[in-house]
Amino acid sequence: MSTPASAPTPASAVADQLHAVRASWGWFAVLGIAFIVLGFVALAHVLASTVVTVLYVGALILVGGVVQVIHAFRVQGWGRFFYWLLAGVLYVVAGGLMMYNPLLGAGVLTLMIGVALAVEGIFRLFAGFGSQHGKGWGWIVASGVVTLLLGLIIIARWPVNSVYILGLFLGVDLIVNGVGTLMFGLALREKKD
Repeated sequence: MSTPASAPTPASAVADQLHAVRASWGWFAVLGIAFIVLGFVALAHVLASTVVTVLYVGALILVGGVVQVIHAFRVQGWGRFFYWLLAGVLYVVAGGLMMYNPLLGAGVLTLMIGVALAVEGIFRLFAGFGSQHGKGWGWIVASGVVTLLLGLIIIARWPVNSVYILGLFLGVDLIVNGVGTLMFGLALREKKD
């Protein structure tokens, strides 16, 4: 009579997954290097990176709008048909305009990023000064100052900076993500040995 195989415990399942991740440390390192290279390519071609970013965002908005228009016709009985239809049409128009004129789209997105950073900086300042009795509140205030200044610089240079801000952000994000992924892969390698 055969004995039934014991079910894996949650701890052994996690250990197996960790072992599988550690075994593929090289892929993380290669992915990190690829992100770093792509980030430097994006920084070398910030105008093209900005246009590609706007086209990508425009395509996502356009597809989302089409899906929302289709959704509007599926929920006719809910009494919110015109709300869903209008929202979907606005998305389609916004996405179409971004794809038709990516530089105009870059201008709008850059201004939105500048305003969002300024508002976030103000919120961080309030949060930091509101927690003066706790440890590390100065770091929150410092990050709020930097974020607010970055937002104000973007707003002050708008619309001139619209042709390079999104490409610059894309390049920096790819490099930071690449360095993090590469370091993660190398850390997995060290733990494997």
